[in-house]
Amino acid sequence: MAVNNPYNSYQQNSVTTASPGELTLMLYNGCLKFINLAKNGIENKDIETKNTNILKAQKIIQELMVTLNMDLEVSQNMMSLYEYINHRLIEANIKNDVAILHEVELFVMEFRDTWKQVIQLNRQRQHSQGGMA
Repeated sequence: MAVNNPYNSYQQNSVTTASPGELTLMLYNGCLKFINLAKNGIENKDIETKNTNILKAQKIIQELMVTLNMDLEVSQNMMSLYEYINHRLIEANIKNDVAILHEVELFVMEFRDTWKQVIQLNRQRQHSQGGMA
């Protein structure tokens, strides 16, 4: 008999009801979480934890790469940055280097914060347009 976990249900619902913009924000947040877990793995000399979490961060970066609309110039620039981040994650994994993970974390945090602003601006625009109708 399966026991329903309310947190799992909430998490599943938040993903299935999220807008594409919110899903991208979730990906950035997940990537940051895995980078931090990988840093802890390196610091605690837990190679398996480090490796598992760097691979999860890489999968998120790869997902972000495949969802880019390459018709836009900004997407071409983002692709280059994502490729750089992916390469640095591989390096961090090979070298057990927390400094590289910190560098990557700063990039992802900046992307996430910018993306948050974009979502907020879109909501404000939709709200102000909705009030005028």
